[in-house]
Amino acid sequence: MNILAIGAHFDDVELGCGGTLAKHSAKGDNVIIYVATLSGYSNYAKKVIRDNSIAMEEGKNAAEILGAKLIRDDFPTMHLEFSDGLNLNLLNIIEENNIDTIYTHWHGDVHHDHTALSKASLHSGRHVRRILMYRSNWYHSPYDFRGNFYVDVTDYWHIKEHAIMAHESEFKSVGEKWLSFFRNEAQNAGQKIGVDLAEAFEVVKYVC
Repeated sequence: MNILAIGAHFDDVELGCGGTLAKHSAKGDNVIIYVATLSGYSNYAKKVIRDNSIAMEEGKNAAEILGAKLIRDDFPTMHLEFSDGLNLNLLNIIEENNIDTIYTHWHGDVHHDHTALSKASLHSGRHVRRILMYRSNWYHSPYDFRGNFYVDVTDYWHIKEHAIMAHESEFKSVGEKWLSFFRNEAQNAGQKIGVDLAEAFEVVKYVC
């Protein structure tokens, strides 16, 4: 299988579907991670929290841990838009790598970059056989995430955590919260299917 995991920023796919990607890699599937933005950003006082070069280096390390090939685009962080440029870049990756499964942002996410990329993923991946959406943050949304597809990641959770921790610049401020929040989410999802830890997705389409 040829897998494409789409994220707006470095750390999104690790948080949302890192365990599933590690499982795909272990099975011998070809896994590609596409990150749309440079991923550096500053706070409200214009202090740099993570610069682009650090984000890239951490992203490379995380992708290596997950056994994935990394492709980074050059859109500015926090300014991602549903546009021809983004759609064409995604379409080229999909066609050149014969992608048959896409993991992307949930369309109900309140983060601007995430929703723009989710829309672009559905547009550019309209001929891909399987598209599943993940959640990668804890922001409240007026919409309900309808988890209706589950992947048992019990045996791969340690790889997911290792990949998350590779983002050292982010981990310093929110790391432990990340791990506890997403592990709790995985435990809740796992209870629904009778396993210890699972990742939940909302299916857009799934053709066997």
